[in-house]
Amino acid sequence: MDHQTLVGFAKSWGLFYLIGLTIAVLVYALWPRNRKKFDRAKKSIFDKTDRPGK
Repeated sequence: MDHQTLVGFAKSWGLFYLIGLTIAVLVYALWPRNRKKFDRAKKSIFDKTDRPGK
């Protein structure tokens, strides 16, 4: 396999690979069963006892 073959493969299938990967990430992030996990992560950043200067 030479460089030109790899470049041709990347140009022809790389876009479809990235589109598929994007769809997979969106499906994972928007899947209803994962909602609790993401809500917990969103709220865990804000700790009630964590204040500036303490």
